[in-house]
Amino acid sequence: MMLAMRQRGFSLVELMVAVAILALLIVAAMPSLGTWLENTRIRNEGDSLVNGLQTARAEAVRRNQNVSFWLVHLPDPAKLDNTCTQSTTGTDGSWVVSVSNPGSHCGDDPLSTTSNTSGIVVGRAMGSDSAHVSVTALQSGGTAGSSVTFNGFGRVAGTGSIAEIDLDGTGGSTYRKLNVMVSTTGAVRMCDPLVTSSTDPRKC
Repeated sequence: MMLAMRQRGFSLVELMVAVAILALLIVAAMPSLGTWLENTRIRNEGDSLVNGLQTARAEAVRRNQNVSFWLVHLPDPAKLDNTCTQSTTGTDGSWVVSVSNPGSHCGDDPLSTTSNTSGIVVGRAMGSDSAHVSVTALQSGGTAGSSVTFNGFGRVAGTGSIAEIDLDGTGGSTYRKLNVMVSTTGAVRMCDPLVTSSTDPRKC
């Protein structure tokens, strides 16, 4: 005679204990998860700025004329339109690559030959990251900067150009700060200001 096997699932008590343990694990992981998200935002903004600077330099060489990278202020950080103005504080993370000052023209169609009066090449709105990432652009003397112009040889043209852009989180935690550096030769790179070893390529 075969005995039927009893199937047993989880009791309500066991399920509640499992949920409570899961909740505790999530609460314990939240601070590190939040820091990771902020660090990711900082890295993404750094990558965006490097891409914009490198695009401006490459476009200057391709056209054999001066092309500039501009930090711009947007009333709506998520929308790159013609309400933009050139950044006056160097603390805006949105940017435009163009031949001349893109103020009031950030939304121009780069492919248009009639409305694109500033020679817009490309641009990017900082978007929702504006509330989480602190941007500080500086000239070589330490004063605020808002643009950098590259000539047909890919070198920085003129004075008063951005030499460094510092990136940090805006919360109270210690985030992984990053710097974007622009040399007078036009080279653009991202580095870590906390790295001190002279043999580490991440050193600023």
